[in-house]
Amino acid sequence: METAYTAVVQQHEEWWIGWVEEIRGVNSQGRTREELIENLRDALQEALEMNRQDARSAAAGAYEEVSLAP
Repeated sequence: METAYTAVVQQHEEWWIGWVEEIRGVNSQGRTREELIENLRDALQEALEMNRQDARSAAAGAYEEVSLAP
């Protein structure tokens, strides 16, 4: 199941800045719109992996992973 995320992007003077709506704290900047979007993808991937590790570490003993659809 592929999840889509939404980025809010805007040009601020000479920089592009953006945020991923669905994941608090995932934001970035870039000198171009394309660079910003690539940076947001990297930041999102990093945040999701950190969240995965945190969730798995919090589960004591055996656990099950279940896919959820919104």
